Amino acid sequence: MNDQQHNDPLHGVTLEMMLTQLVEHHGWGKLGQIISIRCFNNDPSIKSSLQFLRKTPWARTKVEEFYLKYRRNVSKKTKHNLGV
Repeated sequence: MNDQQHNDPLHGVTLEMMLTQLVEHHGWGKLGQIISIRCFNNDPSIKSSLQFLRKTPWARTKVEEFYLKYRRNVSKKTKHNLGV
């Protein structure tokens, strides 16, 4: 079980944490363009988006996949800036 947790890039990351980071970085408008989900485009809020994402597996999967891409890009930029 421990090995699976170490291999899961989302281990310990809540849906709320993901959504908050994505909104802080991209804003609702850009996030709604990238992931075309109505709750991101019509009167968006963290609370309403979380309710929708928790009930809608396909939408949650899209957010999780985009979050992982976002984290990889942030990680690459950080390594580049550090000269690694």
